[in-house]
Amino acid sequence: MKQISRQLACWRLETPIGPLVLAGDREALRFIHFHGHQDDAWVPDRAPFLDVIDQLKAYFAGRLEVFDLPLALDGTPFQVKVWRAVAEIPYGETRAYGDVARRIRRPNAVRAVGAANGQNPIPIIIPCHRVIGSNGSLTGYGGGLPIKRALLTLESRQRSLVP
Repeated sequence: MKQISRQLACWRLETPIGPLVLAGDREALRFIHFHGHQDDAWVPDRAPFLDVIDQLKAYFAGRLEVFDLPLALDGTPFQVKVWRAVAEIPYGETRAYGDVARRIRRPNAVRAVGAANGQNPIPIIIPCHRVIGSNGSLTGYGGGLPIKRALLTLESRQRSLVP
């Protein structure tokens, strides 16, 4: 018997880092895609994303540091564990891949953490841009290194404005 996949809604949101496509359903956000990438099977509908849109706009305006949204994390148990650890990295701070590996009690799984981080379906909200190389270098990012740099700059600039 063929499994019927759930129809996902999507919405294109213009942001200071370029267009983002939000995808999900009424229960949870499932994906954020950079550069306006969209699956042809997704149905345009703004309604499921009103809170997501409001929170992303507040984030980009420097008024939001912690997202509070229902997320559907579809991945392996290891990936979900990595994404949850990454979600705990505070606004304006960074961690190395090794730090994340130690956080999930898999200190030798640095490369696997990097691979899982690269598969993060909900960037920005699960802040994979806050994960950097052990030497402080910016490493790969799904949206491209200029976007990673822009997000880190936004957060560090907002942090420096706090008295």
